[in-house]
Parts: sequence; structure tokens; C-alpha cells
Amino acid sequence: MVALSTLIRSAAEELPAIEDSSFGAKFDRFGKARIVLIGDASHGTSEFYRARAAITKRLIEKYGFTIVAVEADWPDARTVDRYARQGTAGKDGDPLASFKRFPTWMWRNQEVKDFIQWLQQHNLQRPTAERTGFYGLDLYSLKSSIRAVLDFLDKTDSEAAKAARQRYGCLTPWLEDPERYGLAALRRGQAPCEESVVRTLVDLLSKRLEYARQDSEGFIDAEMNARLVRDAEEYYRAMYHGSDFSWNLRDTHMFETLDRLLKEKRGSKAIVWAHNSHIGDAQHTGMGMHRNEINIGQMCREQYGDEVAIIGCGTSGGTVAAAHEWDGPMEVMKVQPSLNGSYERLMFKTGLPSFLLDLREGQHDELREALMEARIERFIGVIYRPLTERWSHYSEAVLPKQMDAYVWFRDTHAVAAFEKEQPQYPIAVDETYPFGL
Repeated sequence: MVALSTLIRSAAEELPAIEDSSFGAKFDRFGKARIVLIGDASHGTSEFYRARAAITKRLIEKYGFTIVAVEADWPDARTVDRYARQGTAGKDGDPLASFKRFPTWMWRNQEVKDFIQWLQQHNLQRPTAERTGFYGLDLYSLKSSIRAVLDFLDKTDSEAAKAARQRYGCLTPWLEDPERYGLAALRRGQAPCEESVVRTLVDLLSKRLEYARQDSEGFIDAEMNARLVRDAEEYYRAMYHGSDFSWNLRDTHMFETLDRLLKEKRGSKAIVWAHNSHIGDAQHTGMGMHRNEINIGQMCREQYGDEVAIIGCGTSGGTVAAAHEWDGPMEVMKVQPSLNGSYERLMFKTGLPSFLLDLREGQHDELREALMEARIERFIGVIYRPLTERWSHYSEAVLPKQMDAYVWFRDTHAVAAFEKEQPQYPIAVDETYPFGL
């Protein structure tokens, strides 16, 4: 019987250096997709960020992708988008200055900066309508999203701004610590601000044509922020009603934001950057098999079918940027060797330093069949706890169903973060425990 690692090695396509132009060309097979989701097995690994950027550059240049949607908050990414599409300088000339929330190293690192500077240079050579935007999918920016909606209405509709300011005022006591709103709602047995945030969004949408005539791009920004406020209000209430419920609300928000972006421009194509736990089809991981959780990858497949390609990344060892605790300083930690019985250990046994594994049906069917048994897979987020690694960072998955392709790096290195000390920020349960995803 052929060893599984031997089957993997025979199917593996060895990869050149990430900086080599031929690296991105390896992913041309996914150029016809409408949505390409590119995951990472940690939020602090340089190779994952650089590989994702190289693939994205190729898809933008050769296949016309115009949306890069990332696991970040909408207002923060919006500042980067203005820099990338319009050449507008960020604060102090730093295009990433808007990323102030823990974990700052997730976006404030040299790898992301290099990509954003490339994107700006690419965009400024293209007609405005053909430029690629950079958008945030997450929902933790309650305070800044409220501010953005009010700023838009102040410019376009003073009466609506007055009404929105009054309604959003319901959330004022909790803006600095939003999870306390969820606790207050639980104790009261009601959602004190739900009607207010929904009404604000409904009113905004009821005047979409009028607002779009005045400022179409400004309206889209206001709409997305109003949707975020509505979903964040529900999310912070859901935190106290079970982790699966709140996780599902978060990923549903991310999918609906992506879907709205795709529908805004006919024929647009999107690339998503998020953790493997978000982009790998949840139906075929412990998330869906045991915890009733869904994710953006699953919803993309259900909505867009064969137009979706999912690419994950993994490693066996090296270093990673992470924190031991929420709000703790970033540290460069040693990644423990992958565990026996894991997908990572199988990849390691090939002896190859890096490779692409095409997992689509019809590519390597003998290997696909052999990999269909559920195995453990490692997930490192912004929190890394090596001493409890098996419990904290491994979960079951069926890799060929979870992803369409897998990018492997045997040895990896921490991202080049701009700062180690982190801002104090309220904990968001499902982003941090136990993985920080």
C-alpha cells in the first residue's frame, strides 16, 4: 500500500520563491472564478501574507479582479482603499494608520504595506472605473461606523442626520465597550437599540436613489456602515447566547458585505483574505460537523457554486507573530512541530519545502479519496498557546472538501510587524477564544 505522504508528494507541485513571477502563475487555474478566497493558518505568518499578495497581484493583472475584501473592519479598510484607488495619503503618510484595534500586527506589517503600495501604483495606471478596491468585511467598528453614517448624512440630508443621531444615541453608553451592551440586553430581556439601528438603515435605503445622485461612492460607504451598525448591535447581543450563534452572525455579515460589493458592479470579481477557519467550507470541518457553525466559504459556495475557488495555506514549523493573551504584546513565538495524525504532519513527511496541492475533483482522485478521512488541522489566530496546542489550536477537517487547493510551506517566519505593544480594546469573544480567529 502506497504511503499517504508518497501520494501527496507525487501530486504536489513544487513552488518557486514567492517573489518569483512564476509563483503567481501557478494559480492561473483559478482565474476564471468569480470569487477566490485565500486563507491563512495564522494571522502572523509572513509567507502566508506574501503568498496571498502574489496570487492576488496575478489575479488582478491577468484576470481583472477588482475587489480585495479582507478580514478587517469596513471603516479602517476604507481609508486604505482611498489611498489605493485615489492616491489619497493616509495620516502622516502611513496608508495603514487606520488599523488601531488589537491585533495591530494583523494589518500593520511590512507585508501588507508592500501590497498596498503595489496596488496604488497599479491602480493609478488604470481608468478610475477599472481600479481595484480594498474593503473590510468585519463588524467590530461600531463607534466609527456610526460616525461615518452621521458624517454622510450631515453632508447630504440634515433632517435625516438629526433623526439618525437621535436613534444612534441609544448606543452611546456602550460605544467604548460594546459587549456590555449585550450584557445589558440580556439582563433586561430585550434589545433596547435594535429598532433604532434598523430604522436608520431602512431610512437610508429608502432614499438610495436621491443619495446616490449626490454622492454615489459616499452613499455606498454610508450604507455599508449602517448595515455594520445593525449587525454589530445583534452580534454583541448574541455573544451571550452561545458561540455558534455569534460566530454565524459575524460570518453572515462578512458574506453579505462581500455579496453587496459584487452586486454593486456588474461582472466584478473578488478576492477574499481571511483565516482558514473563515474561508474553508465549514460544513467539512469541526465547526460545521460538531458546532453548527457556518462561514463565509460555505456561504460563497452555496450562493455562487462553481464560480468559487478556496485556497488555504499551512505550515509545520517556524515562527509566528501572536499574543499569549488578549491585549497582550505581540511576540515572535516558535511554532510547535505539527502533531502526528494532522494534515500538517502528512505534508511535512513529503520532505518538500513548499508546494501547491490541487484538491479539486478530477485532479488527483486517488489522493483525494485517501484524504477524505477526517483529520486534525491546525488553526493559529492572534492568540497562540503552545502549552495547550492540541486543545487550543487543532480541529477536525476533511481537507479535499474544505478547500480546492492547499499551499504548503514547511518552514515559515513571523510577519514584520510595525509595533509590538498593543492598544487596549474590549474582547470580542468569537474572534479570540480559543484561537483568536
